[in-house]
Amino acid sequence: MKTFIDVHLDAYEVEPICRVLPIAPSRYHEHVTRRRDAPRRPARERRDADLCADIRVFEANFGVYGVRKV
Repeated sequence: MKTFIDVHLDAYEVEPICRVLPIAPSRYHEHVTRRRDAPRRPARERRDADLCADIRVFEANFGVYGVRKV
């Protein structure tokens, strides 16, 4: 739904789109703020981003590392 709102922002404003979709405008604005401001992201999302760098070891080694090495 957030992507839909992003795509249609040129034609409509956030509030009318949110009235049609089951989403609160405040929730959409919070999502936009989190995308811009990394410290406001949830702890899980920040942790996942940190772990992605470690998991790239798997890709760099032709996908042959097991669970323990990754």
